[in-house]
Amino acid sequence: MTAFLVLFLGEMQRMQKYHILTASVIVSFFWIGMLHLIEVPDITAFFMILVFFDIVSMAIVMIGVTVFFEKQEGVLKSIFVSPVNRLEFLSSKTIANLISNLLTIGIVYLYALFFQDIGINVIGLFLAIILIGTFHSLVGFLIVYRSNDFTEMLIGMMKYIIVFTLPIAFDEFGLITGELYSNILFLLPTKASSTLINATAGGLDTGEIVLSAIYLLIGSLILAYFVNKGFRKFVIRESGV
Repeated sequence: MTAFLVLFLGEMQRMQKYHILTASVIVSFFWIGMLHLIEVPDITAFFMILVFFDIVSMAIVMIGVTVFFEKQEGVLKSIFVSPVNRLEFLSSKTIANLISNLLTIGIVYLYALFFQDIGINVIGLFLAIILIGTFHSLVGFLIVYRSNDFTEMLIGMMKYIIVFTLPIAFDEFGLITGELYSNILFLLPTKASSTLINATAGGLDTGEIVLSAIYLLIGSLILAYFVNKGFRKFVIRESGV
């Protein structure tokens, strides 16, 4: 069994121990309740908005939950005395986090599929969740690095949402219009995320979809570099080594 597989299985056990997977199921039923209350013939548009906010916010929060729980249990200290590769450690957390995202959205999608009218490319949605979830899990690591406790991490997440997510919401709901405003939004990773999610319902230009995917892929590689680089400093600070 490879070191990565051991780390990944350990992450899944910790997510179960910390009730993170349970929380993902609870969140999914909360979203289902919201969709159930929406009385429209086709809930595709509402489903995509829900997916957008869920991936962006929960990917960040769940990284913070696991890291700060591990800090309390002294897991971070053990990293210095174990032959753990930083990239494998961070990758196992990111992939486990993606499974949490997929669980939540998968349950909501099954509800929409069987009890509502929805038209979405499931494979496209799966790939979009992977790209968006990976990017924002890495954002979660960077926010955790700058936070002294879980409350401070939540504040950091809210700042991210206000700066990067609300402008997209204003554009989606037509609260702010204008060509210049729309063009500026393409600089935001959340715009690329929104584009990929909306693309699962069809009707978007292929070039725009490809550019959004490339944006998040390259952005994830850049974030991964800084997350890996800052990990040792963070562990030293938090473990008091």
